[in-house]
Amino acid sequence: MPAPKKTARRALTVTSAALTALAALAPGATAAPSPSASPSAAPPASMSTVGGARLGKPGTQVSLAGGAPVLPKDLTARSWIVADAESGDVLAAHNAHWRLAPASTLKMLFADTLLPKWPKTTKHKVVPSDLADVGAGSSMVGIKEEETYTVHDLWLGVFLRSGNDAVHVLSAMNGGVESTVAEMNDHAEELQALDTNVVSPDGYDAPEQVSSAYDLTLFARSGLQKKDFREYASTVSAKFPGETKKDKKGKTSRKPFEIQNTNRLLSGDSDMDVYPGIAGVKNGNTTNAGSTFTGVAEQGGKVLLVTVMNPAKDEHNEVYKETARLFDWGFKAAGKVEPVGELVPPRSAAQASPEPGDGTAGEAGGTGKGAAGTKPVAGAPAADGSGGVGIAAGIAGGLLVLLAGGVFLINRKWPLPDLVRRRTRP
Repeated sequence: MPAPKKTARRALTVTSAALTALAALAPGATAAPSPSASPSAAPPASMSTVGGARLGKPGTQVSLAGGAPVLPKDLTARSWIVADAESGDVLAAHNAHWRLAPASTLKMLFADTLLPKWPKTTKHKVVPSDLADVGAGSSMVGIKEEETYTVHDLWLGVFLRSGNDAVHVLSAMNGGVESTVAEMNDHAEELQALDTNVVSPDGYDAPEQVSSAYDLTLFARSGLQKKDFREYASTVSAKFPGETKKDKKGKTSRKPFEIQNTNRLLSGDSDMDVYPGIAGVKNGNTTNAGSTFTGVAEQGGKVLLVTVMNPAKDEHNEVYKETARLFDWGFKAAGKVEPVGELVPPRSAAQASPEPGDGTAGEAGGTGKGAAGTKPVAGAPAADGSGGVGIAAGIAGGLLVLLAGGVFLINRKWPLPDLVRRRTRP
């Protein structure tokens, strides 16, 4: 089914004003090109500059200071980014705004958009129409028609097995694929993820469906503010309801089966160990996208986000291996590199700026990171995933802002509580 037309997007250039609590985006940034079903073999000469001018340039962007380690030499991904999950500083990037097929990493946006809609205990009986549009060859968790599942079951299927069947059932509960796609596109704009065009909510290859390493990192950072998102993203294995069967005596039973997380940095594999401090987030693989992955990990009090898209090297688990090398570099380089850009806050959070003379501008620790605001999106999830308006963004320490009637404390660091207390592999 064709995707609904998106509203016109304008790319924005982020500028940070020293000692200002919330600085507005400067106009005139490079507009993102039209979505393409077949991206070129080389990145565009000019891309979106959301997050900083250097992020719009092709090639590798990094500013090494004294004592900073050099980047890994064996990186083959078409696009990647390393960012501080809490401050939003981009430590290094390579073609960060190149619009590429995202595969199932797009499910991060799907989850960030829909997670607040239903309690975990909500039940749904699957009907044939729920699964009618699942693409051939899709990854599946094993949902069966005429069986009843809880929303908790369905989200486990989305995060652990990247189940397109679970995505389509949740989309059906949300009014259908078309309305879900429209909501995802709206939420992407609220997050200032302007490289993204959603056509299929599960990330299945579709003409004009694109995102970027920068946008995928924004989706992960936003999703990780929600407790349920963190829980599902860091779950290594779980029980999933099986099919109802009758024995010879006519007695029915429904035996659950185990599902494992396909994120190999989280669950490990024959050729790689669990990455120290890993806590999610989401992987993907399709014909057009190749392998894609966004991960979050904590070491030594630092929380980093790394996104890697489509490594050229054809080796088993290559996307995870390149991600691990970038994590290793990022943890060693933190504090020894000058940021080349930033992860911008959502529009609704960036819109609210303090009145002159209110005592917030000029406080120690205020970095002035922000973005020009448009009308806040009604119904955007709160930081804890329970619903509300707007998302608390990590901008300036101790600033209270009013967003569409809801008061949020905006901290320099985004809260990532139980997320970073990684468990060892079970």
